Amino acid sequence: MQQFSLCFDKVKKDCLKFIKSQETKADKFKNKERMIKSFLIPLCFWISKKAYKNKPYFVGLAGGQGTGKTTISSLLKIILIKYFKLKVFRISIDDFYKTKKERIGLSKKIHPMLLVRGVPGTHDINMMLNFFKKVKSKKFKRLKLPTFNKAVDDRFNKKNWYNLEKKPDVIIFEGWCVGAKSEKNMTLKKTINSMEKTRDQKQIWRKYVNHQLQSKYKNLYSQLNCLIYLKAKNFSLLQRWRLKQERKLRAKSKMKLNLKIMSRGEVLNFMQTYQRITQNMFRYMPKYASITFNLNANHQIKSAVYKK
Repeated sequence: MQQFSLCFDKVKKDCLKFIKSQETKADKFKNKERMIKSFLIPLCFWISKKAYKNKPYFVGLAGGQGTGKTTISSLLKIILIKYFKLKVFRISIDDFYKTKKERIGLSKKIHPMLLVRGVPGTHDINMMLNFFKKVKSKKFKRLKLPTFNKAVDDRFNKKNWYNLEKKPDVIIFEGWCVGAKSEKNMTLKKTINSMEKTRDQKQIWRKYVNHQLQSKYKNLYSQLNCLIYLKAKNFSLLQRWRLKQERKLRAKSKMKLNLKIMSRGEVLNFMQTYQRITQNMFRYMPKYASITFNLNANHQIKSAVYKK
């Protein structure tokens, strides 16, 4: 379509500049122009037709670890601002993690595994609900929203928080478990990895996380206007991509001595806490996501399925 080509000409420079900032010598993006032209620009046209001018349009963007959520959401933001002249705010569910102190409290009160950030129950759900409510209000006033520092596993100081001064037309809310649904209690009984087997024998952690999805997170996700899902083929591919992410971090952080880089064993252990929900998302999310981007083994979008 001619419209898509015109859009590509206008956003190409900014998009490629951003992609370059994400690359390392060892890890280069392939087929980047095709991804922008064939998948991200058509998606932006789709979003722009649905975005209302009087209240924000909430775009949920989900996908397992290492699927490229940060890259794709950043490129969508560039295109929607540059070509469509929309006000766009992008934030990750990761930014709303509970503080380290709060997670220590949870780990003592409910289960030791809740010290590890990531799963539903380790985010400040009230802060997210408050953000959704305030940003939709007709009396919108500026908002300060948290940013999370993974290097120290705690929130950044408030002076480094997001400053949202104008009501956005589009909010991109991304995260690995965005839009995830709970499972039946019966299926929780079967352990799926060594971590569940050794550290959650009484299913306390599994049941707690599942109940969070069933209640507060369900309420939060019901407020999204659409859900985009980046679907990888399987969990072992996600493990490979997550390890690649850590390599990139290592390459970029040689000068930053305070940045905590995980070893291969630590990454694989960390990902076990994500495995159950991620595998359920593989199975069910394509049935209810508005749009599913199917990713191939080379980390590229191979097809797009639009539901509504």
